Amino acid sequence: MPVPEIFRLTAPLSTRPDPTGGYNTGLGDINLFDIFLLSQGQTQIGIGPLITLPTATDPSLGSGKWQAGLAAVVVNANKARLIGALVQWQHSFAGQSSRPTVQSLTAEPFGIFNLPDGWYIRSTGIWTFDLQHGSYYIPVGLGAGKAWKGGSTIYNAFVEPQYSVAHSGAGVPRWQIFAGLNMTFGR
Repeated sequence: MPVPEIFRLTAPLSTRPDPTGGYNTGLGDINLFDIFLLSQGQTQIGIGPLITLPTATDPSLGSGKWQAGLAAVVVNANKARLIGALVQWQHSFAGQSSRPTVQSLTAEPFGIFNLPDGWYIRSTGIWTFDLQHGSYYIPVGLGAGKAWKGGSTIYNAFVEPQYSVAHSGAGVPRWQIFAGLNMTFGR
């Protein structure tokens, strides 16, 4: 493409309470977006398409629906920190007829503050709004991570406990732990 872009594939491993007791852990629905950055400089703004594939290994871990929509980002970065927000809207268009229609909006305000030797402090709670059923939860977190380079790949591991400061609806989390490993592949 003639403009810079952010291409991201998310394959979540999740644990959710099982209504019959215990927990279900497995792969959730895979999300893919391609954001085209429309402005350059210290503050960048972008927008692009997204698609979610119904790949969950358990019904409680995914929607059972194909979804499409838009993703948008605004980012302001310098050597000391990265601040901004990522917003995603999506609506189901196919999938298991026995599962409900999906229309959701997520907003992820983020702040990442760099420390020496690749360490950083982060806050990246993903605010989730189920537009179809009116439920929502708004987590705020504080965590830490470390980034390092191995060959042409940049690794980024993090953990961030989060508490929902506002929530409504059945089964929405009050506490969660957001952890992950991101890999950026270079040339």
